[in-house]
Amino acid sequence: MDLTEILETLRKGKISVSKAQKLLSLYSIEKIEEFAKIDTGRKIRNGIPEVIFAEKKQLSEIEKIIVKVLTKTDLVLVSRIQKKHFEKIIQYCKNKKLKIRKGKNTRTLLIHQKAIKKTGGKIGIITAGTSDISVAEEARLMCEAMNCECITSYDIGIAGLHRTFPVLKELIKSDVNVVIVAAGMEGALASVVSSAVNIPVIGVPTSVGYGYGEKGVAALASMLQSCSLGLSVVNIDNGIGAGAIASKIANLLSKNNSEKKS
Repeated sequence: MDLTEILETLRKGKISVSKAQKLLSLYSIEKIEEFAKIDTGRKIRNGIPEVIFAEKKQLSEIEKIIVKVLTKTDLVLVSRIQKKHFEKIIQYCKNKKLKIRKGKNTRTLLIHQKAIKKTGGKIGIITAGTSDISVAEEARLMCEAMNCECITSYDIGIAGLHRTFPVLKELIKSDVNVVIVAAGMEGALASVVSSAVNIPVIGVPTSVGYGYGEKGVAALASMLQSCSLGLSVVNIDNGIGAGAIASKIANLLSKNNSEKKS
């Protein structure tokens, strides 16, 4: 019995409240053999879809989780897929007649059964350099999974500061609710953007860089120490996390604006 059936059965008085509570608790966790317990109710509960972190999983495990999750919900994200598994998972999904969205330069997939509607907020996603695109694309896929519209512009870092401000003007004209900034090296772009716009900015330090402060450490420290207020920071390379919080903010603002208009 899926979630809609549980609620409809309760509405018709065919089951008690306590029975419905038990069924809902069973609905929210799906056990897959002895290796996974999936939180299939997360998207209904807090708006964030299930994400399969695939980096250390076997191919057969990933495939079983995809199928099981999609019996309870319309979509699932699979992040950090091993290179040897990537094309095999794509083919597996095609064989199952599932729809796939891929990110540029990233081995993360958004797998869905129905068309994803852009009913949420609007999010700008920018990167300092081309090496940051893979993380930004993870964020984009998460935002789209949460029904947000994304406007992207890559390689506009402060090594050529003249590239930055025309893009910011376009984002503001487009009425984006939040801006995600992915930047490696010293991570300064996030502070620059935060100082120039009047909307929330989420900085994603990326593991681009070498020498002292390598692997994103300098970018993380720089963003955390920023004197530009209005900047929030997620962990190194955490595009998924940035997309989730940006979408929550954007969707809330979009909902509030819709309610005011009505």
